[in-house]
Amino acid sequence: MTAIPAFDPEAGVTVLTPEQDEPGYWVGCASVLPDEGRYLMTYRRRRPRGDARTERGWRCAVAVSDDGVDFRDVWTVEKSELDSPSMERFCLHRRADGVYQLYLSYVDAADNRWRIDVVEAAAPEAFDVATRRPVFTAASTGTEGVKDPRVQRTADGRLIMLVSAARGTFGTAEATAAHATADIYNTGLSLSVTALAESTDDGASWTWRGVVFEPGDGWDGWAARINSVVETSSGFIGFYDGESHYSRNYEEKTGLAFSPDLLHWERLTVDGPAVVTPHGSGSVRYVDAIADGEGLRLYYEVSRADGAHELRTVTIGRPS
Repeated sequence: MTAIPAFDPEAGVTVLTPEQDEPGYWVGCASVLPDEGRYLMTYRRRRPRGDARTERGWRCAVAVSDDGVDFRDVWTVEKSELDSPSMERFCLHRRADGVYQLYLSYVDAADNRWRIDVVEAAAPEAFDVATRRPVFTAASTGTEGVKDPRVQRTADGRLIMLVSAARGTFGTAEATAAHATADIYNTGLSLSVTALAESTDDGASWTWRGVVFEPGDGWDGWAARINSVVETSSGFIGFYDGESHYSRNYEEKTGLAFSPDLLHWERLTVDGPAVVTPHGSGSVRYVDAIADGEGLRLYYEVSRADGAHELRTVTIGRPS
């Protein structure tokens, strides 16, 4: 196993900035798809709580870039179009037949639980959320909510999806009260775990494999969300978001883990996070890693001194 070197978040180039330079204003949780010499990216904008019409994750977009740094939006959606209290990480996949899939992560107003849907289109600017169909819900996975999908293809051709899942720590009778805020991850009534799904028909359908990575015993004792994996000759290195307490749900730090098969994971950062920033909360989260030439290009959401979060990118060496 070859470990990925820790990267310096301050060495990254700013890709997108938040709407305002204040706590609670974020832009990030990106997912990037290399596509015929260009970069396609999904990202989210978030506002602080206070106005239910515009708070939390209110806008998501698909953007395109020729160089991986300068992006322009080609498609957007606001949470009102999904009748949702909030949206989070989206993800793109292009099928072998050329059809683009966009996986949506949002809170279902019907039960206040996070869910994942998918829409398809012939081009990244042509998605219509009115045609979305369910992929995973709390009910279909036996969890209290699922979000933040990351779809990747492995070297042996498998199509996998990493999923952030909420595992409840309460009884069935308490479920309604637990979801009253439409944000189970921020209540202290669940743990943030990582689950795995696989598709054998290029994203037409998915099989839920279950939880594969759980919180540890220390700095990541509450959250363990794998955001992306890098395949090496000996297995997979995962970038994951960890925290010790739900009150820092929005300010996670980056850890590293290794798996030979995507099902069994070993922490590489037991004593503390691999990457933090000296600014604000120290948060570096939602690391999305893609192969870029001979190296890896990382996209990540990072806390600033003013408490806002911005989106940056940096290139590092690629492990063998």
